[in-house]
Amino acid sequence: MSAHHPALDAHVREIIQWHFSPETGSPFWLDWAKKNFDPRTEVKFFADMLKFPHFQDEWLRDLQPEVWVPKKFQGKPFNIFETGGTTGMPKQRIGWEDYKTDYEEFSGKISDEHFPRGGAWLMVGPTGPRRLRLAIEHLANFRGSSCYFIDLDPRFVKKVISNKQFEVARAYMDHVVDQGVTILKNRKVAGLFTTPKLLEALGEKINLWDAGIRGVFCGGTTMAPQYVRYIVEEVLENRIGFYPTYGNTLMGLAASVPLRPEDNFSITYYPPQPRAVLRVVNPNKTEETVGYGQWGRVELTTLTKEFFMPRFLERDEAIRREPRAPYTWDGVAEVRPFGAMEKNIVEGVY
Repeated sequence: MSAHHPALDAHVREIIQWHFSPETGSPFWLDWAKKNFDPRTEVKFFADMLKFPHFQDEWLRDLQPEVWVPKKFQGKPFNIFETGGTTGMPKQRIGWEDYKTDYEEFSGKISDEHFPRGGAWLMVGPTGPRRLRLAIEHLANFRGSSCYFIDLDPRFVKKVISNKQFEVARAYMDHVVDQGVTILKNRKVAGLFTTPKLLEALGEKINLWDAGIRGVFCGGTTMAPQYVRYIVEEVLENRIGFYPTYGNTLMGLAASVPLRPEDNFSITYYPPQPRAVLRVVNPNKTEETVGYGQWGRVELTTLTKEFFMPRFLERDEAIRREPRAPYTWDGVAEVRPFGAMEKNIVEGVY
């Protein structure tokens, strides 16, 4: 990888220098270097990231958030974003400007035809402690727009589904969707952010095109090709712009490339390199990437001055895909929960 990505390698050196220098680094990584090795001398290229062990999500659950504050940001109040937490303590990532950087860059990838500047947005999805709420509002604001919000608590949904209380889950989903429909009927909204399942449910209650929706920005996990086809052709009637993304609190967001006929509705996402890098690895031998067109587990490395996270194994699997313009690095396709073929996964409203 490094041979082709001098910009990534330079970025790696800068971020390593920042997080492991006593003048700028965070308590966690300075302490880690004392016990292990000094990455400032050992890590010169992205390929050297393999010298790090996998980042443990327990660190984000068990440690107080202050351990992640770089010296340069000390005393500057931070945002605390959560992910997970259906049972027990959620993972927490702190931040300042990263989410703004991620979503401002993403703004350049959505068309003004589908998300007219100044036209209102509606988000139907998880707000609360999640990064998404601030990120979507920032994206709308950055495009001169304002955003309406309908809250959704994914922890509650997963809990009731795990307890097999399907009628409770259905009633809660109806409650969320009904609020979305009310806004769409009474307010002029052009852009919609939601999850695939909620998009489908909204489409059953109201004609989205007639309601004024011109673009849909969709996040969430599994979108198999036949489901994507159903969304594009049936729900959005081939008229509304569809922008699926793969994102999370720890990475930011990976945009998808526009679907071509030969893709057969298989979506490929490209991470916001060099701030985040995805590898699709052999689950049993994670230093190895799988071949193009093969399934593997998703490994995420996040490289910003606010947050350094080497080699985190996501709970996702995907197909590794070749670079495709405008991207000069690998993509991940058909992302789904890790082990989806072997076991039953509770995805709730995603």
